[in-house]
Amino acid sequence: MNRSATGLERLLERIDGRGYPAYKEIKGSWTLRDFVLEIRRVQGDPFAAPSSVAVLLDSHVAGFPEALTAARARRTGLSCLLARTFADQARRLGQLRRTGHGRSGEIAMADPGQVVLPQTAVLVGEDGRLEARFTVGLPANGRRVRGRDAARLLLETLPSLVASSLVARAHDPAEAALHAETNEDAEFLRAQLPERGLVAFVANGSLLPRRSGDDDRPLRREDAVLFESPAAFRVVLERPNGPPVAGMGLPEGVTLLAGGGYHGKSTLLNAVARGVYNHRPGDGRERVVTDPTAMKVQAEDGRAVAGVDISPFIGTLPGGGGTARFSTANASGSTSQAAAVIEALEAGARLLLVDEDTSATNFMIRDRRMQALVQGRDEPITPFVDRARSLYEDAGASALIVIGGSGDYLDVADRVIGMAAYAPRDLTARAGEVAAAHPTGRLAETAPARWPSMHRCPDPGSIRPERGRRRVAVKAHGTAAMEFGRERIALAGVSQIVSPAQVRAIGLALARARAAMGANRTVEEVLEALRERMESGGLDALSDAPSGDLAAPRVQEVAAALNRLRTLRVTAP
Repeated sequence: MNRSATGLERLLERIDGRGYPAYKEIKGSWTLRDFVLEIRRVQGDPFAAPSSVAVLLDSHVAGFPEALTAARARRTGLSCLLARTFADQARRLGQLRRTGHGRSGEIAMADPGQVVLPQTAVLVGEDGRLEARFTVGLPANGRRVRGRDAARLLLETLPSLVASSLVARAHDPAEAALHAETNEDAEFLRAQLPERGLVAFVANGSLLPRRSGDDDRPLRREDAVLFESPAAFRVVLERPNGPPVAGMGLPEGVTLLAGGGYHGKSTLLNAVARGVYNHRPGDGRERVVTDPTAMKVQAEDGRAVAGVDISPFIGTLPGGGGTARFSTANASGSTSQAAAVIEALEAGARLLLVDEDTSATNFMIRDRRMQALVQGRDEPITPFVDRARSLYEDAGASALIVIGGSGDYLDVADRVIGMAAYAPRDLTARAGEVAAAHPTGRLAETAPARWPSMHRCPDPGSIRPERGRRRVAVKAHGTAAMEFGRERIALAGVSQIVSPAQVRAIGLALARARAAMGANRTVEEVLEALRERMESGGLDALSDAPSGDLAAPRVQEVAAALNRLRTLRVTAP
């Protein structure tokens, strides 16, 4: 039963000065003038995690036109605009108004940042109704209730924040439409890739460089070179909310990104890697779209590997150790990258993204001189250069490879894109001429490989999300790591994770995936069951209680986290 704003004000006045646990009395629903305020979880201490709160707005209060809410892609674009606006205004408000001890007076919402993903901070319904979820630090003096301050926070500050961020009249109608339409356009562009035989598309005029390694905002336009496709790769794709878009279509197969250092090879690769997600207007990558299964693979010294068949890349080890079901608690650069490739295939990747800067050298290449010095019987590694074609032709996984130090890759590439001063050029014909004029004499190491590799069945008993009295304990440490139960999962090598909200969702998804394990169910089957659960129930299907701090992960990132869980055990089907 909803109670009134007057009732909430009186209750807060009554508990003013009492011990902090008295705040528990305000839990529940309260009808304010324009919306319903739901206080869902009340913190037990001013220094604890802030209280979980939601506001519910009817469609006539939110006021957004049906054109922006009828289609799922449009709702997602609009919801991220609203969450971004609320989060930004709450941050500014907090800098001015926080009073008291601990988290007193803090209002915070998960900020989507530059990406546009389904998330739980703001949910926009098909009927135009809106639910916003965020946290509030209830004001305290020491460990005593500051009831009058809480009343001002909940009954004055919060309604003002809602009115300035969550309703249609707070936004320029053209801006709201742009966010909805841009997201719909990106979905439409990506959907055209398979029928055109493409794995990625980069629109002309895209602004790819970022401000820094830890700032995902675009470089200032006046400091950047805008992308322009070479004529040989120019394609035109349709979109529903504007004229067709011209740009570079990256065909299936093996593609090299070559060129000198600091000329934009990795910048382009990273833009393609992030093209599995949509981006907000003004990001510069709004019309960069990639096959949604694409995975960036790299070396990760020291990571755990559980029962992965790396034999296509690593043969019998010294001492006779086999690699068809390879496990280690401390992988080398080459074994970790070999495992990453096989795990990507297992997770359904149709495009592998490889940068020599983050790769193990001996995994990528063994030149003719080293072949002569170290005989094949003494070298268990079959380098990636000798598997790239088979990965595409036999396993259906294309590759985009940044390479600047090994001309041997010219012999296996379908095409070569050269980067010079951040501008791409078609160097395919020239690369063929160079390869013919300068043969390396390298011998291909091409023993037959089996794709896909052997299947794995995860043991549900090795997935332990519980900690103490908590049945599921998940905590994100930025995007680099996650606490999962009593374990810490290192995620720095999973570079396509974009936010802590995604990390939290990945942890919850791992816990849910355990229910689909057992009875000889393979990793692929577990991931498919998880995908179906998220598609049918949304992100709320991952947790027992509604949460505002989740953003949608791909099953590829969930699989990557599973594979880096050090307690993971697997068996054969």
